[in-house]
Amino acid sequence: MKVLFIGGTGNISTAVSRLAIARGIDLYHLNRGTTKIIIQGVKTITGDISDPKNLPVELFKTHWDAVVNWIAFTDKDIERDIHLFKGKTKQYIFISSTSAYQKPLLNPVVTESTPLKNPYWEYSRNKIKCEERLNQAYRDEDFPMTIVRPSLTYDMVIPVAIGGFREYTTTDRILRGEKIIVQGDGKSLWTVTHSEDFAKGFVGLMGNYQSIGHAFHITSDEILSWDSINKIVADALGKEAKIVHIPTDFICKCDDYFTGTLLGDKSESAIFDNSKIKSFVPEFKATITFKEGIKRTLDWFDANPDKKFINAEKNITIDSIIKAFEKAGL
Repeated sequence: MKVLFIGGTGNISTAVSRLAIARGIDLYHLNRGTTKIIIQGVKTITGDISDPKNLPVELFKTHWDAVVNWIAFTDKDIERDIHLFKGKTKQYIFISSTSAYQKPLLNPVVTESTPLKNPYWEYSRNKIKCEERLNQAYRDEDFPMTIVRPSLTYDMVIPVAIGGFREYTTTDRILRGEKIIVQGDGKSLWTVTHSEDFAKGFVGLMGNYQSIGHAFHITSDEILSWDSINKIVADALGKEAKIVHIPTDFICKCDDYFTGTLLGDKSESAIFDNSKIKSFVPEFKATITFKEGIKRTLDWFDANPDKKFINAEKNITIDSIIKAFEKAGL
């Protein structure tokens, strides 16, 4: 099977690339060649998908069994890809997001039939527009699309809601014994998924042409509270998590940046029903607990200290929100 990844060396796609190679897939990456990550067995095509006129000719001489765009964020990206790959691939997989699901949720158990609506986060609304355009292309033009919605998936990132993901900020605060913020009362439920587990479900969809026209989320079945997530990170560091619980609305009033990521995603309980991906990919099962997975992630950061980005501005923001909350006496 010949597969093209647009991107392929990111937080999620690196694990998917490695598993695809291990399973004998003939995998190509289209990227700008700026990453330092090398995956043995991957063939690289150097080019910028945002500049179609200057893409290598070989890209269009090949008929792909599957094309996966890891870096499509707007309906313009999708329009471009439909134009480029219609008639050139048997399957096009779009990476959407579970943040596209209805906010606020009317039912905390999320299935693929949960409505898509997010008034709080433009990122999510753009993903919804992408899905809508792909569904139209499937219905009207027989464009062979599959949609995949990751949730908070980690490997080379720290999956905490504030001062995490591509930052080491909250991790550093824990190491230094500083206070950290957890939104709400910390009891809302969430799911974090290791990229290697996600890869099992995802690779099973590539070339699975029964999945065309369908949308899937792929997550772990381990359900944790946000307090638990932060405390497990602290335990892995050998430290105590000095948590300050602050209402989401208060956080967002202090800094509107968090409106999307909290109100539009992580402030309420979400439990993902993985029945659909398991029915299409029966071998899919997430087996990496967060306790195990976060140790791997922290070890990776220790081996790559240049990736420990501590955001000075975010530190100031966290301190100011805590100070304002404690001053308000709420």
